[in-house]
Amino acid sequence: MKKQVWRAATVLFLVIPMLASAQVRGPAERQVTDPRAVDSPVNSRARPVPIDDLYFTRSVSSASWSPDGREILFTMDMSGRLNLWKVKSIGGWPIQLTQSDERQTAGTWSPDGKWILFQQDVAGNEVWDVFAIPSEGGELTNLTNTPDVREESPRWSPDGKSIALNIKPKDGTSYDVAILDWETRRVTNLTRETSHEQSWASVAWSSDGRTVYANRYDISFTDADVYRVDVPSGKVTNLTPHKGKVLNIASSLSPDGKTLLMTSNEKGGFQNIALLDVATGKRTWVTDTQWEASSGDFAPDGKSFSYTLDSDGMSDAYLVDVVSLKSEKVPLAAGVNGFPAYPSSFSPSGDRLLVSHEGSVQPADLWIYDITARRPTQLTQSAVASLSSAVMPESKLVHYRTFDGKMISALMWVPFNLQRNRGNPALVLPHGGPTGQVQDNWAPYIAALVSRGYICIAPNVRGSTGYGMEFQRANYQDLGGGDLQDEVYATKFLEDTGYVDPKRIGITGGSYGGFMTLMAVSKTPDIWAAAVEMYGIINWYTMLKTSDPQLQEYEKTLLGDPEKDRKSYENASPITFIHHIKAPLLVLQGDNDPRVPKGEAMQVVDLLQNDGKTVDVHYYANEGHGFEKRENQIDSIRRTVEWFDKYLKASP
Repeated sequence: MKKQVWRAATVLFLVIPMLASAQVRGPAERQVTDPRAVDSPVNSRARPVPIDDLYFTRSVSSASWSPDGREILFTMDMSGRLNLWKVKSIGGWPIQLTQSDERQTAGTWSPDGKWILFQQDVAGNEVWDVFAIPSEGGELTNLTNTPDVREESPRWSPDGKSIALNIKPKDGTSYDVAILDWETRRVTNLTRETSHEQSWASVAWSSDGRTVYANRYDISFTDADVYRVDVPSGKVTNLTPHKGKVLNIASSLSPDGKTLLMTSNEKGGFQNIALLDVATGKRTWVTDTQWEASSGDFAPDGKSFSYTLDSDGMSDAYLVDVVSLKSEKVPLAAGVNGFPAYPSSFSPSGDRLLVSHEGSVQPADLWIYDITARRPTQLTQSAVASLSSAVMPESKLVHYRTFDGKMISALMWVPFNLQRNRGNPALVLPHGGPTGQVQDNWAPYIAALVSRGYICIAPNVRGSTGYGMEFQRANYQDLGGGDLQDEVYATKFLEDTGYVDPKRIGITGGSYGGFMTLMAVSKTPDIWAAAVEMYGIINWYTMLKTSDPQLQEYEKTLLGDPEKDRKSYENASPITFIHHIKAPLLVLQGDNDPRVPKGEAMQVVDLLQNDGKTVDVHYYANEGHGFEKRENQIDSIRRTVEWFDKYLKASP
């Protein structure tokens, strides 16, 4: 299950052969793709990409500028663990700042540049503590040390004396904003949410440190407002009151404190960018699109700001002049481009911008964009050398009609050198969420499968973000219903290309994708020849008893009241249909998963073993929701490849 995030998707790269233009104004202008237009190019250099090379390629994320602009802090797994590193902003060899078996993220510098804060959990349990380390390296200090409370997203006050945190008790349903006193280490709640359906997240401090701006959002990701919170008194003021369900999400405060940069879907349920006057509440709209725009940061001088635009799984980064509101696209290759830095992607001097770029054949890296020269320069080099010489098929964007006429977008990967003889194996890859989206990002597990001869398709089925709120809510109380049929119709598209053997189609996914995998093989058993499910849900009622309490509330927004709407829970639970499974099933699960607990996987395995079905399982003792440690990532993809090779590549 997905944790609450506003940018709902992780995801793919490079110049993509697109069969629908990313320049259209919205989803309504997509055109159906002719399946026969999909081809498999000839390439004599095509080889399976070594799995170790894919996973020794680094993961880079969560960056932050030093106050003097000379260094950049980021999270990277060069050591096989997600720890903190830093590098000169002019380039050079990165220095490892922290060393831990645990994952570390959300690093941020103190205003005087002497300290760095970050969050760290234990074995993937997501019960984060906030730590401090001298910026030149040294001993770690756990500032919060609360095994029963999550403290996340530390945000320094301008004077460096206080830190805003998002906090939630382990057994609680709501996040609040709290203030950590840097000197005394005392944590005091700034907000005190009373509704189990609402949570808070900090946005920015005022320059005098007397105000924190924050977003208050409902757990269904369909309604939110921007608030001004007075620090001394705790008084809250709603700056975006509205009727009905509207998302209003602020991301940055202008240097003069007069304007908030925000995202709103007030325009027909589609996310657009607006400037919010803090004093009057007046909005000035910046974009008018039916794709998904997400606000970024103000420049230090307040004369410009940034945002990203996701067009059908492709994301571009933009700079906007505050006066003219003229937008200029940051010149990066096609793929997924964004602003990874916290609290701002602008350098302190405002002359440079930290951006990220990745794609289906290009791992994520950080780039420095010189705003005056309009020139991007690559800062990190994530890929191991062998990937530079490896040939990998780029993704293709395709569209097809599903059972009720809705248009479904999907990314598709076709291996080289295939014959159009209806004899090749294929995989459907359902994404997590369900409020998520497949984007054109780097995905090493897909590269491993495609380079080994598997045609892959990853649909953005109903319930996905990126196509407006109506589409996002189209699977309400129908999980594993219409959205499952959208996945099934992906197999029809695969067959219509002429490449795929309908008896050699498998399915694999994690989290909600794991749930969808279980629903697929249980509810439509004759379609699938093999499956690998990772940390997926089998029973929504046991999830309501064992998963993180906030996620329990999220589940209710998808399925309704567990008593009044009992039928929707039963119809959406794979356990209702699991005895119909025919496909051999591999189950992969983390022991410490707080979102989809281990008990879900155990139910799957026990039931299928009792039925005498073909099932295997592997539990990862030091993992939570997903596999973060390199040896576990490698082990899981090896097991997946071996499973599909055994059951899809052998004679049916």
